[in-house]
Amino acid sequence: MARVTVEDCIDKVPNRFELVLIAAGRARQISAGAELTVPEDRDKQSVIALREIAEETISADTLRDNVIQTMQRHIEVDEPEEDDMEAQMLSHQFADNIGESEVLVPDLAPAAGGSGGSDNEDEDEA
Repeated sequence: MARVTVEDCIDKVPNRFELVLIAAGRARQISAGAELTVPEDRDKQSVIALREIAEETISADTLRDNVIQTMQRHIEVDEPEEDDMEAQMLSHQFADNIGESEVLVPDLAPAAGGSGGSDNEDEDEA
C-alpha cells in the first residue's frame, strides 16, 4: 500500500482547496464504479484518487471540469445574438409606437378641424 500525502499532489494542483475538491470528486466517481487508473492495493477511494492525481494517470484539468459540471445548477441556454436582440427590441418599440399613433391620431383630428378657439380669436381681431 503506497502512502500518498497532499504534498505529493500539490505540485500537480497548487491550490489545496481545489485539490481537495477534485480528489473528493474523483473519489465519488470511483465509489460510483468508475474505472481505476492505478492498482487498488486495498486503499480507500480518497487515497486512490490522490494517488491518481500524484501519478498523473488522470488529468487534474479533466477532474476539475467534472467537479464544475457536478456543481453547476444553471443550465446554459442559447440566447439570441446581440444583433438579433436589438432587432427584436426595435420591432417591439415599432409595434408599440404604431399602437400609440393609432390612439393619438383620433384625439388630434378634432383640434385640426377648425372648431378650436385659436381660429375664432383671429376673426375677432380682424
